[in-house]
Amino acid sequence: MHRRAFLATAAAASATLSTSARVLADISKSSADLATPPIYKAVKWGMINTDGSVLDKFELCKRLGYHGMELVSPGGPTTAEARAATEATGMPVHGLVDMEHWGTRLSSPDAAVRDRGRAILEQALRDAKAYGGDSVLLVPGKVSGPEETHDHVWQRSITEIRKTLPLASRLGVRMLIENVWNGFCETPEQLRDYLDEIDSPWVGSYFDIGNVRKFGPSEDWIRTLAHRIVKLDVKDWGASNGFCKIGDGDVNWPAVREALREIGYSGWATAEVAGGGEERLADISERMDRVLRS
Repeated sequence: MHRRAFLATAAAASATLSTSARVLADISKSSADLATPPIYKAVKWGMINTDGSVLDKFELCKRLGYHGMELVSPGGPTTAEARAATEATGMPVHGLVDMEHWGTRLSSPDAAVRDRGRAILEQALRDAKAYGGDSVLLVPGKVSGPEETHDHVWQRSITEIRKTLPLASRLGVRMLIENVWNGFCETPEQLRDYLDEIDSPWVGSYFDIGNVRKFGPSEDWIRTLAHRIVKLDVKDWGASNGFCKIGDGDVNWPAVREALREIGYSGWATAEVAGGGEERLADISERMDRVLRS
């Protein structure tokens, strides 16, 4: 399904636009300084290592140039705190990360573990809706041995994800698969085919630009995944320096920008790197501008 059709389907399924979508639309009217189509910068909650209230952290990130937040489930601030901070700052929670997907895997050989993993995912979908977000980042499993092979991860996770599709549709919240170092779908064609087998507008790619550099050029993955990419994680990686500061690795950022333009990408780009205090968060924001700006 092409991006425009995907977004139209998602919007039609929601009674009202999410807070994230409303604020993103407002930002786009005043973001001529960003690449066109616009890309909106966000930061993950666990990266903000500063004192103060939830509102203080939202205000700090807004001052540093971020447009939104990504929280976690379970954990993070209360819904009331986050909603109040969004209202006060115009900084939406665009989505959540399922924090239990590694330990309680949808690919586990134990059916009871898979059931728990699906229940955790369903709660994350509800939490995302409550925060005003429209996505949950999901790692679908891990290749761990003869009882959890690539084929097992593929089949078991698809079975569990399909069980959650009615809830995702009712809530208007998407499940976005992140490409990680889990032994699963280590080529863009595999991830493309995995998403196409699920064949739902409520499941897409949360494409991590840096994670794939170990396996091949990030821009090649972008072109292959194309309209399946719904959101971006931003990090860098180099063969000689591993995960490093954004812009200091082997990712070819001009080629990445060109590939994103070719597929017409516009949406959230969330930093996923080591966080810190105000100085560190400011540096991350500036680096994101540098690599994502046309």
